[in-house]
Parts: sequence; C-alpha cells; structure tokens
Amino acid sequence: MGRAFEFRKARKMKRWSAMAKTFTRIGKDIVMAVKEGGPDPDNNSRLRAVMQNAKAANMPKDNIERAIKKASDKNTESYKEVLFEGYAPHGIAVLVETATDNNNRTVANVRSYFNKCNGNLGTSGSVEFMFDHTCNFRIPNDGVDVEVIELEFIDFGVEEVFEDEDGVLLYAPFENFGAIQKELENRSLEILSSGFERIPQVTKQITTEQQMDVLKLIEKLEEDDDVQNVYHGLDIQE
Repeated sequence: MGRAFEFRKARKMKRWSAMAKTFTRIGKDIVMAVKEGGPDPDNNSRLRAVMQNAKAANMPKDNIERAIKKASDKNTESYKEVLFEGYAPHGIAVLVETATDNNNRTVANVRSYFNKCNGNLGTSGSVEFMFDHTCNFRIPNDGVDVEVIELEFIDFGVEEVFEDEDGVLLYAPFENFGAIQKELENRSLEILSSGFERIPQVTKQITTEQQMDVLKLIEKLEEDDDVQNVYHGLDIQE
C-alpha cells in the first residue's frame, strides 16, 4: 500500500462524522458547481461529481434538487474558495480549505483560531508546497480486478489503486480528475464518490501532550461553517 492508503487510513474522515456538517459542505459544492457550469448534470461534470458524493453521503434527493434550484437563482451568491496556510503549535503544517460568501469574516475567524491556539497563520505559498494535491474516485468492488484497473488507468494519471470496505479507490494527481472521470463514465463504471485531498509529503511525530495542542486548533477549524477541509502534517500516535 502507498502513501494515499496510509493517509486515508489515518484520517478516517473524522471531520465529516456530523451529518449536518456534511450536508452543508455538499450544499456549497452544489452552488459552486451550478454557478460554474449550469444546473444540468449531463452537461456539467463537476455537478455530476457532487451529486454522486451527495448520494454516497445519504443526502435526501429533495435536498439535492432544492440546492440545485436555489443555486440556479441569479440572486443566490456563489461561494469563493479560499486556501489558508499556516502552522499549528510545535511546527505542524496546516492547510485549510474554505468556501465563503464573506471573505472578511472567514479571514478573521481563521486568524483568531490560529492565534488562540498558539499557531501562526502564514502567507500564500508558505505551506501548500508540503502537500500533494490529489484526486480520488471510488467505484464498486463487484468483481473488478484491482491490478487490471491500475494497469489500464496508468495512462490517465492514476498512481495508486487499492481496496477498502466500501469499494475500490483510485488516486491520481489533482489535474487528472477530468480525464479519469470521463474514462470511468465511458467504460460505464459506476462512480460512487469522488473528491480531492492534500496528502502531506512528510509527517512529524510529537509527544501526546503536544498532539493535544495541535488537535485543539484542528477541531476549532473544522467546526467553522466556512471550512470545507483541514489537512495537516501531524503523525498522530495512538
């Protein structure tokens, strides 16, 4: 197994354990997708991907349709995607992905979390280079040969393929998302979900007590409604 597998295993998607938070995140994704490419999923690959994720998260169909309708309204403002970079206590690199309709509010909130938790909010480019920006797809594990999938999708940028309890995962660099999505659809391979992650190139071990300092900041960030994802370079020890 490679870095993507170990990264995913360590995180276990804790940040989306609350269903309400998940639906809020997906709702913003729908708005941004519709504003970018229109409300017809057949002609909007980004919207198709978001709708697949909504289905995987058990988001009710009525909620999805309502979000699309709302996003289609010209009076509905879109969300701006803003990336924040900084350091948690003890030199742990942190990346914060946000989607906001009020940048001043989001900047103020994120800065306050770093300050209150003895971290440092950095400038653009100060931390991002320490993470690999990846995309991923999950397809059903209904008799597919993982080795064959990996071999056949190398030409489309896939670098890792592995199984877990929910299906087969394909990992590739961020920029290969469109090509892989198109090829999976051309082959009539069902996409259960897809997304993007930032995998730390290097992780750092610190003491259990120091870990608590870092996790306090991460928890505060993840609780903010404007925050979509938080990535860090902490090697969490049990």
